Amino acid sequence: MQTATFDTARSEAFGRRMMDVLNHAALAFMTSLGHRTGLFDVLESMPASTSQQIAERAGLSERYVREWLGAMVTADVIEYHPQDQTFFLPREHAAFLHRGARPNNMAASMQWFAVLGFVEDHVLEAFRHGRGVPYSAYHRFHEVMAEESDQTVVAGLFEHILPLAPGLQQRLEAGIDVLDIGCGSGFALLAMAARFPRSRFVGYDLSREGIAAAEQRRQAQALGNVRFGVHDLAEMTDREAYDLITAFDVIHDQAKPAQVLSRVETALRRDGVYLMQDIAGSSDLEADKEHPLAPLLYTISCMHCMSVSLANGGPGLGAMWGKQTAQRMLADAGFVNVRVESLPHDIMNYYYVAELPPNA
Repeated sequence: MQTATFDTARSEAFGRRMMDVLNHAALAFMTSLGHRTGLFDVLESMPASTSQQIAERAGLSERYVREWLGAMVTADVIEYHPQDQTFFLPREHAAFLHRGARPNNMAASMQWFAVLGFVEDHVLEAFRHGRGVPYSAYHRFHEVMAEESDQTVVAGLFEHILPLAPGLQQRLEAGIDVLDIGCGSGFALLAMAARFPRSRFVGYDLSREGIAAAEQRRQAQALGNVRFGVHDLAEMTDREAYDLITAFDVIHDQAKPAQVLSRVETALRRDGVYLMQDIAGSSDLEADKEHPLAPLLYTISCMHCMSVSLANGGPGLGAMWGKQTAQRMLADAGFVNVRVESLPHDIMNYYYVAELPPNA
């Protein structure tokens, strides 16, 4: 039997790669803190400044700010001028780091690592018992998800997403009935309700926390054409009640995804549109190797999406269930003419535009 040789160069290259992973993982946490403290927002508008000046502007402890700046400087995120000990955030970097850069603010997405790290022990146990981790275990999940939704959905909703269904925005302007399933904190639905006052909007979600936050925002905006309710999506009883049903990053982590899609089919009017955003994965692992964010998406899936479904007795489709599986399940639910669209600025998602047979 031939003995495999040990490729020293390959091993050393992999070792260097793992050192990069350590540094990048640490940087992700520091970037999250930069977002949550508002430091990137402050630095974006400041000239080269000392750590004391930055801390005073942000209302933070100088000692903590100085140590955080050390991480940012050594990671080549922030420039350091040793002659006067000042720090500066280049405009080219700020374009991906401050709140005004939405939807390109990648610092907001770095919060997921702390959210997922919080449940690592629970996920470890799930590897042994196989039952998954419930939503209730995920600290700050709804807060971070709401911010992610604002960036990935709301920011492109009117210019890119709704136009995927021809004539839809004109129908919304005239006045139709809309349901958003898995609406969470209601960012997308409230944006549509404000934009299209003649239409009527309903948001369903299983989370009382999410619905409470959505209702609070609705009241603050004084919107009378939208209502929210706590519902198990698999038990919806609405029948031919809506002209448009939307699902933004929702279906793959359901306990009963096939039943949810069936209930959507029942709730949609015959000339209606079902618009579903979901992760741009393939049902074939070898194809996913080409996705630039595949390791991140599989990690989030393993530590959240797949696990919460399994925790509720579901199939655990996971975020990377893939386009082929999604198309099959939509067809099984009764949808026809399913178009799968991609948007140039959004490498994370597919958009499924589905219709029903006219005489079903």
